[in-house]
Amino acid sequence: MRPDQISELTPYKRTPSFSEATVPAGLLADHATKEGVWALIQVEEGALRYFVTDPRREATERLLTPEGEAGVVEPTILHRVEPVGAVRFHVQFLRQPGETRSAEGCKAL
Repeated sequence: MRPDQISELTPYKRTPSFSEATVPAGLLADHATKEGVWALIQVEEGALRYFVTDPRREATERLLTPEGEAGVVEPTILHRVEPVGAVRFHVQFLRQPGETRSAEGCKAL
């Protein structure tokens, strides 16, 4: 599946909203979702830098804002976030329709 096909996935879990003060340390360091688990990083207020750091992908950095698109996290691809001042965001986990295996989504949470 390609990132542009994310609309075909089924949401199954959402984190609480995090702020620059409450973001889990694991999200600030390189981490990855499990096999088959996609995620959308959705900024509610402020701004968040999203870095893809996996050697299997071109290194990228995006500034996520409420007005822009969500950050798309591919399964098993290393990434991290960095608050830019005051921010509030959450992460929505998705999987293939009909997928029933138990997956918490991300080891960093």
